[in-house]
Amino acid sequence: MSGFGDDEEEYKGTVTVVLDTDEKASVEVRAHLAGHFSPLTGDYRWRGRLSPSPEVTEAFRDGTRTVVVRTPDGFEGTGTLDEANLWGGHPVNGAGSPPFAVPSIEVDELDG
Repeated sequence: MSGFGDDEEEYKGTVTVVLDTDEKASVEVRAHLAGHFSPLTGDYRWRGRLSPSPEVTEAFRDGTRTVVVRTPDGFEGTGTLDEANLWGGHPVNGAGSPPFAVPSIEVDELDG
């Protein structure tokens, strides 16, 4: 993490982590997420850390890498789990729609 700089949108709070494709396995954890638009790739990049969860760790050990992270406001993003950190929580990152609200930006038409 970059320390969540001023150019990044943030979310701190409870999220639901969907651990399988049919949404039968999910768990609520605390998360700290942040993201920014990447001008080099033209997409939105987000990343964060999930609080320690035995269910997330077990799913990771069983091979789960792709998860859906959903906030209580209904925003969701597909992310990739990484190995647990020193404190037992898992980093998660994604590209595309983030699991939190971001400001909308209007693009003006260029005068030609």
